[in-house]
Amino acid sequence: MARLNHYSKADHAIDWQLDSVVHDLRDAREQWRADHGRTNESGGRSLPSREIINEVVEAVIGAVFPMRLGPSNLRHHSEDYFVGYTLDAALNALLDQVLLELDHTAMRRGEAPQDHSDQAINIVRDFGAMLPTIRHWLDIDIMAAYRGDPAARSVDEVLLCYPGITAIIYHRLAHQLYSTGAPLLARMVSEAAHSATGIDIHPGASIGSGFFIDHGTGVVIGETAIIGDRVRIYQAVTLGAKRFPADENGQLEKGHARHPIVENDVVIYAGATILGRVTIGHDSIIGGNVWLTRSVEPHSNVSQASLQKSPC
Repeated sequence: MARLNHYSKADHAIDWQLDSVVHDLRDAREQWRADHGRTNESGGRSLPSREIINEVVEAVIGAVFPMRLGPSNLRHHSEDYFVGYTLDAALNALLDQVLLELDHTAMRRGEAPQDHSDQAINIVRDFGAMLPTIRHWLDIDIMAAYRGDPAARSVDEVLLCYPGITAIIYHRLAHQLYSTGAPLLARMVSEAAHSATGIDIHPGASIGSGFFIDHGTGVVIGETAIIGDRVRIYQAVTLGAKRFPADENGQLEKGHARHPIVENDVVIYAGATILGRVTIGHDSIIGGNVWLTRSVEPHSNVSQASLQKSPC
């Protein structure tokens, strides 16, 4: 509030008629809670904090790449101390957020209150233990971007400047959280990357090594997509779902494998849209602005012209 007051230029109190606004907002909250079975909620905030999650991720990224994405005054002789200190603080903060998610999920399911501490500790411990492996994967991703872009002058430029690399860093961290039982936190991490880069990768998507998104803006990769090794895609590519089956009540069914499988060494050029549980065979090239809803064999070269001759 102090910062908000600092920016106020009013020199006298103004009647914003806030009593009515506050009353109506309370009514809206109570109506929502009644509609969603939340009338028995009490106590403090029960959901994880986006602000804290963003801070945790930034700290973890700094610890994974300390001399390039860590603090500007860091020196080589103190790298290990910085990494250990930073990860200790970040993982403890993450533990609190994982506990909030687990408690909230149990409450939403109508389960009896229980202690989720052991489960949360295991999730965070597994996340921390995977960081060296994630760093190895990211080194391969960065090298793929450097080798795949003639405009790249160094691997440092790629790491510091390329939105596709930022997106894949966030995704690999988010995917680990998603895989070990913290899907809400994972989605928060992926949406932070989406906001920063314009690249929307669901944390459930499985992505192999040496992945490179060139330019990147407008890329969408769905939850059940599976991407192999050494795949390169360009801006505005969509790996999406073709249809969304509904149950007898008209509600969308969740959990189905509905996004494409892209095998190793595939290139997908700008604007291509690939929908449904189709397979793009290895060593294939999908041309720009192609709309594809069928599988293609390995070593295929798919363009708009070829699709006009053979409808998908």
